[in-house]
Amino acid sequence: MTWLTQHILSILIFLPIVAALWVWVMPARDPAVLRRTALLAALATLVVAIAAAVLFQWQTPARILSGTPGLIERYTWIGGAESGMPLRVQFYVGVDGISLPLILLTALLTPLAIWASFSSIRERVREYYGLLLLLHGAMLGVFAARDLLLFYVFFEFTLIPLFFVIGIWGSSQRRRAADTFFIYTFAGSVLTFAGVLYLGWQGYAHLVDPATGQRVFSFELDHLYRLATEGHLSAGAQVWLFLAFFAGFAIKVPLFPFHTWLPLAHTEAPTAGSAILAGVLLKLGTYGFLRLSLPMLPEAGVQCAAWLAGLSVVGIIYGALAAWVQTDMKKLVAYSSVSHLGFCMLGMFSMKMEGLTGSLIYMVNHGLSTGALFLLVGMIYERYHTREMADVGGLARKMPIMAFFLVFFTLSSVGLPGLNGFIGEFLVLLGTFISGSGQRGSAPGPLGPIYAVLAATGIVLGAVYMFHLCRRVLFGPLHEPPESDRHDAQAPALPPDLTLREVGVLAPLAVACLLIGVAPRPLFSLMQPALKQQVVARLDTVLTDQTFAAGAPSHAREPGPAHPDRDVSRVAAVLLAERASPVSESHAAVTPPAPRFARRAEGLSP
Repeated sequence: MTWLTQHILSILIFLPIVAALWVWVMPARDPAVLRRTALLAALATLVVAIAAAVLFQWQTPARILSGTPGLIERYTWIGGAESGMPLRVQFYVGVDGISLPLILLTALLTPLAIWASFSSIRERVREYYGLLLLLHGAMLGVFAARDLLLFYVFFEFTLIPLFFVIGIWGSSQRRRAADTFFIYTFAGSVLTFAGVLYLGWQGYAHLVDPATGQRVFSFELDHLYRLATEGHLSAGAQVWLFLAFFAGFAIKVPLFPFHTWLPLAHTEAPTAGSAILAGVLLKLGTYGFLRLSLPMLPEAGVQCAAWLAGLSVVGIIYGALAAWVQTDMKKLVAYSSVSHLGFCMLGMFSMKMEGLTGSLIYMVNHGLSTGALFLLVGMIYERYHTREMADVGGLARKMPIMAFFLVFFTLSSVGLPGLNGFIGEFLVLLGTFISGSGQRGSAPGPLGPIYAVLAATGIVLGAVYMFHLCRRVLFGPLHEPPESDRHDAQAPALPPDLTLREVGVLAPLAVACLLIGVAPRPLFSLMQPALKQQVVARLDTVLTDQTFAAGAPSHAREPGPAHPDRDVSRVAAVLLAERASPVSESHAAVTPPAPRFARRAEGLSP
């Protein structure tokens, strides 16, 4: 492997960050040069992301099948053996089937958002595009991080660029929106940081580094996963840690009732900020649950699943109803995100492969379709300087290309079969529906049909509010604001329908929606091994333990790492239960104890 391939993830993360610094200091003053420089840097990052995906597929096929990360880079950042301190913080990055789809989504959506803002941002252009590139690198760092402290640094760093993007280039209430966004997300992250430090301390207290045979204060994810696997975290400690992570991630999602900052932030943010916020930044919260909370704290995840799934269902229905009554197009799409992200959370808490796969695909699909809808609303706003549905109507007569894209992404958002939205919704509802019963040898999960039925109402309501948007804006008699109300002397003249640049922004998103809807199998083959090895196996172990503790029949688990001590304790528990429950001779003649024990013991050996 060449130097480039060995360091491809570092290049991926730091290329947009270095480009941001260059945009800020480059001598050129022409805004067009600054715009093109930022776009070229973002496109170069997309090329690197595609190259990383190809390398991961071609050079590490065994890793894909095993679900372990590839393209690993590891450098000591703080501490280390030579420092004489037990502390070891690393720049440790890698990709797997969970992170790679979100990295590709980020790398695709950011250059399109930058390109879409060419005609709308005319003041402080240098600072604007530098901040977007800085945000780009931070988001990629979150998805690639394999060290918990590094994850937290990138996770928090994303707040700073978006705070300034909303606060400087937003609408009339931009400062209030930026302050609310920052206070909400930062307050939750403080508790998350406390959980990060506690996990590192517990790792130092209980774990030995296999490489050195010594205790080390490390934040490596592989190191910290062992805390729960080896029984060093009690169920109570896991619950408190889960709540600490929940504070940071649930606000970022946002999960109902922590969503109140989102509609204001979306409404006041510039178009590119809204597209990136909905398309990628909200996924940092769902990704945190999937990457950290569930696999690192599986017992707490199982204990809290029913409650959090209930909040997810409430968020699905509430977000849909709130979107239905909006008159502002941007607020409608913002509240739709509350509903859609509820589906992502519901799939995760089903604890089933179907639900978890659907949740991860839903993250990608929501980023594509909702990001495109925000871009479309921004394109309409550039022409009419209004987002009120009452101010426009019948635009399909005047803007047929825009009408085509709006209908297309509406159908994608509501889950039309053949487009990307259907795949995620179907798998989430399927995983939720079958969660309460053991399927294909897995232990029963915490949810069941009632959650799926209630969540399905969100799909119906989603079709109602999205088609309501299309009907009001596209059909009926042509209705536009007066010329005087939509005139901006500084704005470049735009044709009535979409320009080639705007079509170029939307077309890649439409193609991605169609490809995922028609051929989702490559995504399944990429995601499912990582989900099975890193998330499902850990959750299923806890669910099986709870099944034994409750005295219910065991369900054979899917293959996973062996735990002989736990298996012996299970056998002993079953033997004691058999002796404590005398069986009449007549019944024993029909159903002898040995076969019953054998049936229960089928799930003991992975």
